[in-house]
Amino acid sequence: MSGQEPRTFRSMFISDVHLGSKAAKAEFLIDFLRYHDADIIYLVGDIVDGWRLRRSWHWPQSHNDVVQKLLRKARKGATITYIAGNHDEFARQFQGVHFGGIVVADRAIHETADGKRLLVIHGDQFDTVVHNARWLAYLGDHAYDAAMLVNRVVTRLRQLLGLPYWSFSSWAKANVKKAVNFIGSFQTMLAEEARRSHVDGIICGHIHHAAIESFGDVQYINTGDWVESCTAVVEHFDGRMEILTWAQVLPEAPDEPFIPLLLEDRVGQAA
Repeated sequence: MSGQEPRTFRSMFISDVHLGSKAAKAEFLIDFLRYHDADIIYLVGDIVDGWRLRRSWHWPQSHNDVVQKLLRKARKGATITYIAGNHDEFARQFQGVHFGGIVVADRAIHETADGKRLLVIHGDQFDTVVHNARWLAYLGDHAYDAAMLVNRVVTRLRQLLGLPYWSFSSWAKANVKKAVNFIGSFQTMLAEEARRSHVDGIICGHIHHAAIESFGDVQYINTGDWVESCTAVVEHFDGRMEILTWAQVLPEAPDEPFIPLLLEDRVGQAA
């Protein structure tokens, strides 16, 4: 991979990394950031998982490396905006403050190359469980931990069988009726917020379900996550938006050292 130039985009949107949790695929994100660059970067909430850090401290070197990688991009001239989410809601008290070239905000308006105005927001503000039944949100967080434990067991079994990475939790969300209904309701509420804000579309995270869809005259874009699906949204220089899925081409190895032997194949498929 020596001499391989990173792919450069006009803007890039990343959310739900959950640094501080054992489920965070920090090595995957470091690798992605190594081979993808953008003039404008939005961190769309839940980058740091304050909920889990309060329960127990978990911050390996790879999580610190993600932070350093982003700070390095800011030093090189990228405009980076950190949109606070519910797991990193502590950041909301620092709106407008710059940290190493990264500015903190609760929401932002992004204008694309083709003139569209997109509201960038994490999306937890429209999750009634998070705001009206806080205890239930924390209970759901524990249930999510259990799902991710099942995910790791399934992943390990698939590795032993020589099968590629597959997310049990993503499959469950896509197939369980209540989860599907919740995702549909969330998307509808976010589209309505875009109309109320008089913008052309909305970019969010929160539900760990990457999507680019149209709701009438409004475009709904969800960046996905770096816990299950390892997805980001990028804007090309003509304004076209695209979801990149970085985990499709490399099986997960959560307990093994990161081995960059397949990077050439991966960049080739992403190109």
